[in-house]
Order: sequence, then structure tokens, then C-alpha cells
Amino acid sequence: METTGSKGIFEGLLLREDLLMESRAATPASRNLQKARGEIHEFLKSVGKSGDIGAIVSTEKMLLQNDLDRHTNSRAMKTSLEGGLKELQAAETSLHLVQNPALYRAVDESHGHPKSRVGPLPKDAVRQFFKSHAARLLNQDKSRLEEDEKKIVDARKDNMRAAERIYAVLQRQALGLEGAKSKDKGMSLE
Repeated sequence: METTGSKGIFEGLLLREDLLMESRAATPASRNLQKARGEIHEFLKSVGKSGDIGAIVSTEKMLLQNDLDRHTNSRAMKTSLEGGLKELQAAETSLHLVQNPALYRAVDESHGHPKSRVGPLPKDAVRQFFKSHAARLLNQDKSRLEEDEKKIVDARKDNMRAAERIYAVLQRQALGLEGAKSKDKGMSLE
């Protein structure tokens, strides 16, 4: 049962935390961290705009591995990151199949069930990685992050959307479907 006193104590604790976070943000180390995160954010935005799906995927792989190696603080986070890396590895293996139309037609045929497709395209390991990783990033965005961290997560989500659009074009090209032309200049797997 809640008492008025305990509510007041908890409000005081939350206020204290806010004040300490504000004072921490004014330190030189915090400003340097914000600057570094700003540079990461800008780098991620440039990778996403490059049209290079290989660069987008390899950058995300480095981020996942870095989070696993340096920032994991719970069993659930470790499990999620390890799962993400396994999905990404499967996506990397499948990513190169789309460059060979004969091989990719076999992938297309192996995804005949409607639930294994996104419109006329197979929901292969690459597409599945994009979908599950976007959900992982959405969950991360809902957590208690600082503003500069949220910007990095937003850039990563944007990159996953860009990579998915690029990959859909590559799928269409491999399968000889209409709409296989891309407006993204420099689109590549390398």
C-alpha cells in the first residue's frame, strides 16, 4: 500500500538523479563523450546514405560486436546480441547469392510459402535479419538512453531501412522483376 510519505521520498530520489545527471553532463569527460557519439552518429548517417549495403551490414556487425564485447550488462542483452550476430552472419552468407541470378532463383523457389515472402520477393536470411534487427533496435530505442545514444540508434534504424530497400532492388534484379532499377546511386554489395 502506497503512503504519501513514500511517494514523496521516491519523487525526491528521482529529482536527485535528474540533478546528478545534469551536473555530470557539464563535466569535460561527458562533453568529450557527447562529441565522440556525435561523430559516430555522423559516420552512421554517411554510411546509410552511401548506398553500399556491404558497408551498412559490416558497420552494424562492428556495432553489435562492440556492444557484446564492451557494454553487455545482462544475460538478456548478451543473448540478444549473440542472436543478432548469428542472424547477421547468416545474412552475410546469403547476401552474395543475390549477385548470381541462377543461384538466387533457387533461393526464391525455396521460399514458396506466402509467409516466406514479402510481396513477390523471398523473405530470405538477409530480409529476416533486417526485420529482426529493426525490432531489436526499436526495443533499444525504448530503453532509458541519453539523447546522443538515441540519435545513434535512430541512425542505425535508418540504415537498416536503407539496406532493406537496396536489398529489395537487388532481389528484383536477380529475379528479373519489374522495378529493379534503383534511384540509389552507387548501390553495391561491396
